[in-house]
Amino acid sequence: MSETIPVTGKVKYEITLDPGVWILDDRKIDLLTYFDEDQLHKDELEEYTKAVASHFSREIQEGSIYPPTLKTEKKFQKQKMLTGTFGIPLKPFLENAEPYAEADTLTIETSNGLKRFPIDEALTFILAFSYEGKPLTEDGPVHILFQDGTNRKNPIKHIKKFILS
Repeated sequence: MSETIPVTGKVKYEITLDPGVWILDDRKIDLLTYFDEDQLHKDELEEYTKAVASHFSREIQEGSIYPPTLKTEKKFQKQKMLTGTFGIPLKPFLENAEPYAEADTLTIETSNGLKRFPIDEALTFILAFSYEGKPLTEDGPVHILFQDGTNRKNPIKHIKKFILS
């Protein structure tokens, strides 16, 4: 089993995905809670602006105060990374490969054959890469989950390659 997954086909840039580094990626999703939460489209810039404005207002009113639990919070985050079950959206990786306009299908090459999906649907896929803090070495390196979670119990496994056509 290869630890990396190439993205090839009708793309401007052929890229290689390395799930081993995603544990440090801010885009990772906690899969234990993701499918149970209401999925609302969030405007990240708007949320960031509101958070910064709120923080700035608090500092003006109260002064700069560091929470006494900062070390505890960092320890909890490290523990969560070591024991968590995580995934990451496929969309940013496909966008970075810059598919050509005529590309309308994502073919997933697995050990069990090929699976084809329209690109619009593929952009919603989540790549599970960690289960209880461990990489998916047996049947990975990633599993594909649909955004609505309908295949949580039976994800697409043994992925070798993504081909845009």
